[in-house]
Amino acid sequence: MSDNASEPSHRYRAIWLSDIHLGSIGCQAEYLLDFLRHNESEHLYLVGDIIDGWQLKKGWYWPQAHNDVVQKILRKARKGTNVVYVPGNHDEVIRQFNNIAFGDIHVRDEAFHTTLAGKRLWIVHGDLFDGVIQHAKWLAYLGDTAYTAILALNRWFNHVRAKFGFEYWSLSQYLKHQVKNAVNFISSFEHAMIAEARRRDCDGVVCGHIHKAEIREIDGTLYCNDGDWVESLSALVETLDGQLKIVYWTVMHSTKSAPAPESEALASQ
Repeated sequence: MSDNASEPSHRYRAIWLSDIHLGSIGCQAEYLLDFLRHNESEHLYLVGDIIDGWQLKKGWYWPQAHNDVVQKILRKARKGTNVVYVPGNHDEVIRQFNNIAFGDIHVRDEAFHTTLAGKRLWIVHGDLFDGVIQHAKWLAYLGDTAYTAILALNRWFNHVRAKFGFEYWSLSQYLKHQVKNAVNFISSFEHAMIAEARRRDCDGVVCGHIHKAEIREIDGTLYCNDGDWVESLSALVETLDGQLKIVYWTVMHSTKSAPAPESEALASQ
């Protein structure tokens, strides 16, 4: 697919993307590239784990689609999109460049966004509130290895589904959400993020890290997770009228006249 200005495009005030994991086999770069080609915004927030440094240390993997994603983001920044990069744990090496701009992309350890409705959102990857990452990093590396194996199975599973005409479906995410300990961890993580957002006098938080897209209010504070581009293929967006919602990009355009392929979950402003 080529970049074509005449292709249908959605326009938003802001788009949040995280957990892309460029440099890993699990990255769904083709879907993300399709999303970037059909969606424009005033602000683009990259909320951590954009590049998977952990996987690149194990072995170099960088196909053309991954390079195309980087070039597309750089092109958006050159054309006027305000692009802010908030690193996560897999691309933590970028944190040493805090407050520096690379090709019109601004690196921040955290960011803030005010919605059209006047709500102040704190933007951070979220790994600093993960006890395993902070206190048992060896266990996080071990878990990452197992996760990579599950994702390999997931790719094979969806390859078979595609042959029968079925849409993308995340086997790995389904399995994760059936495990009680994983569910408990997600709940603890969400409440920790909400507590910190309140401490910073914000109306809500936007994060990534746990690969679970969601928008909901927790004790009066807005919790937003934009998901990932490994399992859920999702982004958080703020529409031009100030509404926040999750966009799932699970079907790529086949023709210029094809309808928008997202499945949307509406959220409170």
